[in-house]
Amino acid sequence: MNKNIPLIASSLIFSLLFFKQNIGLNFLLFSMLTIALLFIFNNKQFKTTKVLTTALVFLATATFVFIYNATLSVISSIVAFFYLLGTVSEVNSSVYIQLLNGFFSSIASGFSMYYNRFLEETEAVKKKSIDYVYWLKMIGIPTIVLLIFVILYRSANPYFDELLNKIDFSFINFQWILFTTLGYFLLLNITSPITIESATAFDLKTDNNLNKDDIKPQSNENLGQENQLGIILLVLLNMLIIFFLVTDTIYLTHLTDLNASDLSKAVHEGVYALITSIVFAIAIILYFFRGNLNFYKKNKNLKTLTTLWISLNIFLILFTAYKNNLYVNYHGLTYKRIGVFIYLLLSIIGLITTFIKVYATYNFWFLCRRNISIGFVALLVSSTINWDKLITKYNTQHAEHIDFDYLIDLSDNNTFTLKEYVDVLTNEPPISAQNKITHKYNQYCENLENNNWQELVFDNLILKP
Repeated sequence: MNKNIPLIASSLIFSLLFFKQNIGLNFLLFSMLTIALLFIFNNKQFKTTKVLTTALVFLATATFVFIYNATLSVISSIVAFFYLLGTVSEVNSSVYIQLLNGFFSSIASGFSMYYNRFLEETEAVKKKSIDYVYWLKMIGIPTIVLLIFVILYRSANPYFDELLNKIDFSFINFQWILFTTLGYFLLLNITSPITIESATAFDLKTDNNLNKDDIKPQSNENLGQENQLGIILLVLLNMLIIFFLVTDTIYLTHLTDLNASDLSKAVHEGVYALITSIVFAIAIILYFFRGNLNFYKKNKNLKTLTTLWISLNIFLILFTAYKNNLYVNYHGLTYKRIGVFIYLLLSIIGLITTFIKVYATYNFWFLCRRNISIGFVALLVSSTINWDKLITKYNTQHAEHIDFDYLIDLSDNNTFTLKEYVDVLTNEPPISAQNKITHKYNQYCENLENNNWQELVFDNLILKP
């Protein structure tokens, strides 16, 4: 089958879906088109379970774009798109390599294919001499002569000149042509995913285990000194973090006014300090367990202190989560406070994988692979949640102080929830907030009614006529 036929047809569909249209149903239809094209031109890869799974993941994320139409769901779906392309190009590589290959394929695959074909054709004819003078005569001379006679005839015949002036090319939509052409090259790229060979080859040949034979040897004396340095440093750091936890607990028990700015300062500055401390904690552990010290027979105390320090850092994370929860109970949820919880969860996971790396004698690439994979899964899962609706429901039902201006400024995903809240409890929000909510609802309904079929979202299906 001629590859250009389905690509041209698909590029026309791409233009129909997205040209001067907002994101909505079109993105879900595009995901189906993408999977269909990948299957047609890469059907062997689709016989593997992993490729089929990644295709379903991409389709699921595109579905949530249709349901929520949130920025997070769009970002998640684009990342899943790169992941699918990278998986098709090399199914056995790591997640971060697959994402890299997917991004590279989406912008360079077609150009790389044509470039390689050009090199092959050039190699085949390089011994043949090309008569450049001949081709210059065949193309240049007729063009120049034609232009000269057109100019002469226009000056000699006013009617001929008037006819040329009436030629109107405004019916040609150059923006649409450019957009469709870009769609063609995008679809051409994704039908033949490629890999960054050096990065992919390195990833495939590098396993997770730390191999003693690959490490530069060190004398027992140097290892002993490094082990002693690690013990001293971790003893001091464990003492310091215990002291900090004790003082922080005392501070929190004496805090009675949850509306105080001190609690806000304790939460936000505590999180910023925690981000730095966790990064340093993992970096220090990786430094001491980067090589020969992993196989040093007298490293038991160092490993014990490392385990204690990881445990205390996890306890510090849980304590920070408790403070953030106190803040949420009074002031309600926001994206920033949800982000704090997600960061704390990922930090715990990062420390646990660091503990596994130390005791299982894994290398640095193990941490990269596991943590990036976990981060990728967290992104996919987070895109399945209507955060604006969740924030609105929690704040209106549980928060002691409701910031209606913040809720109104969120995306349209909470519009129906706010309107329902106002209709049920008409005396609860201030009159100004009720008016803003009603205006937001009316404006959103108007926007939904004006959506083209490509821009339809799930709320169009539940909008009351």
